[in-house]
Amino acid sequence: MNSITRRRFLNRSLVSAGAAGASAAVARAATVSSLASVSTSILGANERVRFGIIGTGGQGRHDLMTFFKHDHRGLECPVICDVDDAMLDQAAEWLQKNGKNPPDRVKDFRRVCDRKDIDVVLVATPDHWHALQTIQCMQAGKDVYCEKPLANSIGEGKAMLDWAGKTGRVVQMGTQWRMSGHFREAVEQVQSGKLGRIRLVRCWAALGWFQSLGKVADSEVPAGVDYDMWLGPAPRRPFNRARFHFAFRWFYDYAGGLMTDWGVHLLNIALWAMNASAPKRVASTGGKYIYPDDTAETPDTQCTLYDFEKFTLVWEHQAGTGHGPEHREHGCAFYGTNGTLVVDGSGYDIYPEGQTPVPALKKKIEEDPGLCRVKLVGDFLECCRTRRKPAEDIELGHWVTTVAHLGNLALRTGRSIEYDVQNMKVIGNDQANAMITNPYRRPWELPKA
Repeated sequence: MNSITRRRFLNRSLVSAGAAGASAAVARAATVSSLASVSTSILGANERVRFGIIGTGGQGRHDLMTFFKHDHRGLECPVICDVDDAMLDQAAEWLQKNGKNPPDRVKDFRRVCDRKDIDVVLVATPDHWHALQTIQCMQAGKDVYCEKPLANSIGEGKAMLDWAGKTGRVVQMGTQWRMSGHFREAVEQVQSGKLGRIRLVRCWAALGWFQSLGKVADSEVPAGVDYDMWLGPAPRRPFNRARFHFAFRWFYDYAGGLMTDWGVHLLNIALWAMNASAPKRVASTGGKYIYPDDTAETPDTQCTLYDFEKFTLVWEHQAGTGHGPEHREHGCAFYGTNGTLVVDGSGYDIYPEGQTPVPALKKKIEEDPGLCRVKLVGDFLECCRTRRKPAEDIELGHWVTTVAHLGNLALRTGRSIEYDVQNMKVIGNDQANAMITNPYRRPWELPKA
């Protein structure tokens, strides 16, 4: 089995990308008369790229290091932002050790957006902050590299997409499997028709590194942390370290659990290969079966069924075990009449079947998996100069994030749902519709484009 720990996952950068867009999505405008006062300078071929970073936790620092893999572009990082002094210290220390100029340090992301010496912003905060921070950066004339998932609700993602169209900014969601050679080959194999008619696609994540948080009591806010700013638009709650760094992913106030954390990775590949966008119907089941008494909210076990009319897509995750379908910890399987293709971070295999089988094939990864993220950042930086759409454009990011959120809406309401894409509503389910866009705690508001 191809087992992988969370630490190895972060260090080797094995996260996915790629999804098909939808023709109904908002097209990006080239210029914006309503924002004419905002700087819209295009980076020249030899112009120095100045970027700021909002969120210098583990993922943010990893992205920071990846950006500087492109130091030949003359990168500078004049400002770093985080609500936690400890996270700022670690980012500043890395910059100093690697010979970079000492950055300004701020705790309010708006101080990054307001700066005239910043061209690009890296947003690597918890999911519930992505929409506000990305939109305000776009309003200020900045291009944005935003970590996955795109947003913490469908409505937030749509607002981000609308603002990208209105401002003409380049926005990329930070997932990188779309830049992987073997994932692209696997997608091409699926799209070639060699596998025959594909009627079932399965995506999964069986994560042995995911262990119980335990019962964690509320506590005092750590020194150096601006907790009110960390909460931002999320509901006010007492500080609890289980809801803070990294583990915020397992609480609906801030994220969507493994459905959005890993689902966005692998559903990306499925939608890309099948040239699909929004499903017709969604059903989901799951719960806290293994860790029923710990502090986390999101399920440790979940299975979601998507009806795309011409094929069925299954998502499943399970925490605390590394044994998933097809004897792989994570992956995507495409079941066709002539053969089955199974792909994960280590490569892909084709298994013949049927009357006219496709030839068997085993393809192992031939490049350092970390190069995918480097390539994705390089593509983004080049797009900031040329103004073309990046490989993981915001439109792609919005659609795959929407599909993941629909799985959670079905689970949390306990009902099969039918989604009206045009009107962004769940038909006949008021409870689900109330969660299409998360309510914001005052004074924060989600700007409408």
